[in-house]
Amino acid sequence: QVQLVESGGGLVQPGGSLRLSCAASGNIYSVNAMGWYRQAPGKQRELVATISGGGTTNYADSVKGRFTISRDNAKNTVYLQMNSLKPEDTAVYYCNADLWTPAGYGMDYWGKGTLVTVSS
Repeated sequence: QVQLVESGGGLVQPGGSLRLSCAASGNIYSVNAMGWYRQAPGKQRELVATISGGGTTNYADSVKGRFTISRDNAKNTVYLQMNSLKPEDTAVYYCNADLWTPAGYGMDYWGKGTLVTVSS
């Protein structure tokens, strides 16, 4: 069974940092693009950052210069380093991955989410 498991969320003060991790496990042939999305209370889920299999990154304007996405292909893991956090970054952060599995190529998987709260 393929699954994505996030970790690293929590409570942090404004201006602080957190690092999120997401590991893909199970019967996976290859991991293509990976990314992070977030959903704040009362709002729609939005893209935070993505990284292609070749390492090309893309960021939402609201996090550029503060967040960094990276990946470890050997571990099928994607990271999100979040610096200079603001209260408006408070949300549930979801990991997303485009996987090649026995179910097919280009299968879209989501983690269950990890809560990030930025508050003093």
